Amino acid sequence: MIFGFGRKKHREVTPRQLDSMLERGRALVIDVRELAEFAAGHIPGAINVPLSGFRANQLPDSEGKLLVLNCAAGRRSTMALDKCAAAGAKVDTHLAGGYGAWTAAGLAVEA
Repeated sequence: MIFGFGRKKHREVTPRQLDSMLERGRALVIDVRELAEFAAGHIPGAINVPLSGFRANQLPDSEGKLLVLNCAAGRRSTMALDKCAAAGAKVDTHLAGGYGAWTAAGLAVEA
């Protein structure tokens, strides 16, 4: 793989798409930010699995929902998706722009 050619790109969903998926019970958000960041505010219903201790084989059962990873801006969730791919986990989607994009869109948060 030279210069990333042939590398599978991770799927992204927009904040509005994710909000709709959550309203319909079709997604489960895994927030890979650290505990203090998560505690300061997060997407309602999100589960905190900090990147610092992230293990793809320890992700919760999605119960048929799409697992969507998120972080502050998209960098750490991409790193977590890379770990999922290396472990053979079928998790390939993250929130475009992360929590920052979620809040910029004016969507609900909880602390």
